[in-house]
Amino acid sequence: MVVRIRLARFGKRHAPFYNIVVANGRTARNSRPLEVLGTYDPIPKQNASGEGRKYKDIKLDISRAKYWLGVGAQPSDPAWRLMAMVSLSPSTMIVKEESRLGDPELHAYGNRICS
Repeated sequence: MVVRIRLARFGKRHAPFYNIVVANGRTARNSRPLEVLGTYDPIPKQNASGEGRKYKDIKLDISRAKYWLGVGAQPSDPAWRLMAMVSLSPSTMIVKEESRLGDPELHAYGNRICS
């Protein structure tokens, strides 16, 4: 059974809201998950004071995410990017990108190097 960490979309049209969920890899996107790890609101919000940069709200239960990564759950690409933003980058995930010549290249994402 392949277990995936992925995003499940909720919200209205033109106002998406995502739950970060752990689900069986063969189920539909919005089917019942095994566990909800957190939420992600991609619409930029202003600080309460109204000053500074806008931010996108990410809430994630880091201890449960580490557990699921430890037992072999594979994050989807968007979920992997969100986990990297909160400094939880799965070291077991291998990202392979091929160059135009078809040879694998090493790519650096911040201070993380993936092959």
